Amino acid sequence: MAFESLADKLQGAFRKLRGKGKVTEADVRAGMREIRLALLEADVNFKVVKDFVAKITERAVGAEVLESLTPGQHIVKIVNEELTALMGGSNAKIAISPKPPTVVMMSGLQGAGKTTTAAKLGGVLKKQGKRPLLVACDVYRPAAAKQLMVVAEKLGLSVFHIEGCKDPVKISTDAIEHAKNHGNDIVIIDTAGRLHIDEQLMDELKNIKEKASVTETLLVVDAMTGQDAVNVAKSFNDQLEVDGVILTKLDGDARGGAALSIRAVTQKPIKYIGTGEKLEDLEPFHPERMANRILGMGDVLSLIEKAEEAIDLKKAEELEKKLRRQEFDLNDFLDQLEQVQKMGPIENMLGMIPGVNAKALQGAQIDERKLLRVGAIIKSMTPAERENPSIINASRKRRIANGSGTLVQDVNALLKQFEQMRQMFKQFGKMSKKGKNKGGRGKFRFPFA
Repeated sequence: MAFESLADKLQGAFRKLRGKGKVTEADVRAGMREIRLALLEADVNFKVVKDFVAKITERAVGAEVLESLTPGQHIVKIVNEELTALMGGSNAKIAISPKPPTVVMMSGLQGAGKTTTAAKLGGVLKKQGKRPLLVACDVYRPAAAKQLMVVAEKLGLSVFHIEGCKDPVKISTDAIEHAKNHGNDIVIIDTAGRLHIDEQLMDELKNIKEKASVTETLLVVDAMTGQDAVNVAKSFNDQLEVDGVILTKLDGDARGGAALSIRAVTQKPIKYIGTGEKLEDLEPFHPERMANRILGMGDVLSLIEKAEEAIDLKKAEELEKKLRRQEFDLNDFLDQLEQVQKMGPIENMLGMIPGVNAKALQGAQIDERKLLRVGAIIKSMTPAERENPSIINASRKRRIANGSGTLVQDVNALLKQFEQMRQMFKQFGKMSKKGKNKGGRGKFRFPFA
């Protein structure tokens, strides 16, 4: 989980400060030492740590904080504000050209996930009502164009590619003409990478940027490389003048040093973060929300956004009516299960809830394979069995278990839980009617909806 170790250490330092009725300057400086060590262990740039701790210390030793009734809370507030400022202050969006198409050039080293991220970005912009065109300009890496086409097809995106052409500048300029003629308002150029930064790579990117009139140059870097990611970002920015950064593999970076250092070192914003391997796992980067998560304050806004994106409100309303009529069946259960799974790993969702930190989650048994097994069992049933589980006898259970690759005991457990759920809904229905009779609204929604 991103920032797991850093969040744990920072929250530990704050617990000590909060536990004191009165905080002295010595207490503040002791707390700042812990914060400094936590940031350095998280692989944050040394100069960034030094400046960050100096700013917090200067604000925290003021009379307003030390003489406050809740000095610990004041210090947390200061750290939250400075952490947010360190990561950029607010969400930075992609600049949209007033005259379409907007041309976005993806740059970066090999292995950072540039091609997949180009497609993911196209998927994000498509959801916003744009018509993206992906352009295969990596003419060196074998099957790079094929990879782009495969991921683009899954997202329903178009790819521009000139078979056999080894001139990325020509491909990019032709792609822009193609976009103008076919109504594509966003062009995303997937460029070649290298194992290291060299003159040939930079010259090629500069040529594409100039000839294709690039609106936004985005740098894709691997968060798991820590300080190397920061050094790469600085080198690219010095030579290419990037407009923003996309940090990939942030979900696998427990330290988070790159996310906390890049903005300060390059003065360029992190615009998106990769949070998983799925094609939907690319999110806008919100510094204030990330600061809240690091400090254990949760990220309710992101959780709400994920829910709104995953949950079909029309289906939720239909489900409510079925619950009122007590017609909830296994088809509805499966539908709700799939909508919850769209929101991403349950562990990540729990991490967005205020007060729930990574350490608390370590003891939780969150086995998402169980959810997949439940889905497989229901999908192995006939339409009649899903609508009326009471007809499922012993032979049907054996067939369902064989079809879903599970045991008869698993099928029995699901049917038992479902029946208990139905009984619970029946009770809620009765309570709802009583509430209505007494003038109450009697409104009830399924927990997942």
